[in-house]
Amino acid sequence: MSQALSSADQSGWEAISFAPVAAGHTIELFLMAKGTEPANVALTGAGEVITGRTDAFERRPLVAAAPVDRLSYNPATTLLSAVYAYDPATVLDTGIRVLHAGPAPIPPELAGGYHFRPPFGWMNDPNGFGRFDGRVHLCYQHYPHRLRWHAMHWGHAVSDDLLHWRHLPVFLEPGDAVYAANGAGGIFSGSAIAVPGEPGFRAFFTDHIEGRKPEMEVQCTVRSSDSVTLDSPPGTVLAGRPEGLGLGEDNRDPYVFRGPDGRLKMLLGGRDTEGGVVMLNETDDPTGASGWRFVGLVHREREYGRTVGECPAMLPLDGPAEDPNTRWLLIVGLLMSRDPATRRRNLTFGIVGRFDGRAFTPEFRQELDFGTDAYGFQAFADRDGPVGIAWLANWTDIVRTADCPTAMTLPRRLQLKDGVLLTPPIEAVTTLRQTLVDDHELLKGETVSLDDGAAEIVIEFDQTGVPFELVLSHPALKLAITGGADGLAILHEAASTGPASPHYLAVGAQVRSVRVFLDRGSIEVFADDGRYAGTKRLADPAPITAIRLAAPQERIASARVWRLGL
Repeated sequence: MSQALSSADQSGWEAISFAPVAAGHTIELFLMAKGTEPANVALTGAGEVITGRTDAFERRPLVAAAPVDRLSYNPATTLLSAVYAYDPATVLDTGIRVLHAGPAPIPPELAGGYHFRPPFGWMNDPNGFGRFDGRVHLCYQHYPHRLRWHAMHWGHAVSDDLLHWRHLPVFLEPGDAVYAANGAGGIFSGSAIAVPGEPGFRAFFTDHIEGRKPEMEVQCTVRSSDSVTLDSPPGTVLAGRPEGLGLGEDNRDPYVFRGPDGRLKMLLGGRDTEGGVVMLNETDDPTGASGWRFVGLVHREREYGRTVGECPAMLPLDGPAEDPNTRWLLIVGLLMSRDPATRRRNLTFGIVGRFDGRAFTPEFRQELDFGTDAYGFQAFADRDGPVGIAWLANWTDIVRTADCPTAMTLPRRLQLKDGVLLTPPIEAVTTLRQTLVDDHELLKGETVSLDDGAAEIVIEFDQTGVPFELVLSHPALKLAITGGADGLAILHEAASTGPASPHYLAVGAQVRSVRVFLDRGSIEVFADDGRYAGTKRLADPAPITAIRLAAPQERIASARVWRLGL
């Protein structure tokens, strides 16, 4: 983020200075009027931007005719949110440069952090995750103007390695009807696909407007041939629900993929009178722009009561899509689900089975994350195998009126091995290792100090099921990772007395190896090559300062700690 200098001039206007934006570069400002007087932002060498809108921030792009190094505005009449600049010719390689963000959208500085976070504002589910023209794109549910959920936009970033991300301009914005509904809705979750023989991608999303009749949620699409801007305004491709199935208004999160028969398929999450469902649609149009029709339900969830199926995804797991022997993975989040044994909420499952293009035949299923804070899981078949990513949070622990910024999980492989689903982190995470902090003190039961809390810990035992406790020192939370007769668990409790936390437990898991990633505000645990994955967002983003391992020393084969960083 660019460092900006702020001062008040003699007229009462606020001035913000920054390193010059070159002539020909685009500057985008989000501003809103506070009252009857219009909002006004003046930029040196680029004129003024004015709006009278008072119900929403208006996005106003301009092209700098000469170098611009200063803007000013009257805080008595103008709300100024994010301001960023970029070179349209190179933005995919260089990203945007943030000139101003705040005061409300500025996230706290989290030194040493290596998880994906937005440059400003709120973030939740990943969207549009895929590789297009050689680069991996990640869109996400985004509200740029406060650190809270509100009228949903799509943020956008791009990467060459799934770890180092360049922020791009805001990709999608809600229409005026959302603000007439007090911001209840917007551009909800969706996906993106490559268009055969054409550059860029086509995105699909749910347009959600609270109280809209006859349908609160409709499915829309938009094309971007340059992977940054829209070729034209979005259009509706599915305007209603299938009749005769008793489906409720929840009808969202289109995930589009190519099926084994060569046709494009679309999954949608929803619910009927008994619980969550996943719907399947298809089209003969190879671009996905039209012709969508309902095929049937590919999943009904009855185990957890009145849930809502959310953020479904489906992809070939162990072979090419056209091979009838290939197993497919169906992913579905269950909003409002509750596991009675552990009290965890909003569970996410991966279901492995066969898919012929119209019917899905399940063989087995696994919960994708016993820590539960890997929600909205989205995946695609990358060139070197399936890969997924999730929102590193869960609505159970989120306060929608105000919250600290969240992150995405580390990207994860999706692998089928010996009849189980493995979800280890991608191989490239080893490039995050900066220095080897320890390879003998932890093994001996000594306390190992951490610098900024960004660390990877790898523990190997000489046999399966060795009991252990990895204690994590934190100023406000009681944290540990434990293995025992009950299984593998993450302990997360407030240091002060309060209500009991859910049990973040992989019931019955007896493991031989444990790999732990610590970052500001999060813990990610992968055991036995990703057979068990547990993700926990921390209630306080202060760093974990030290670790200590309690286990039978003769049973520990190795224990190593690395400091991590981008």
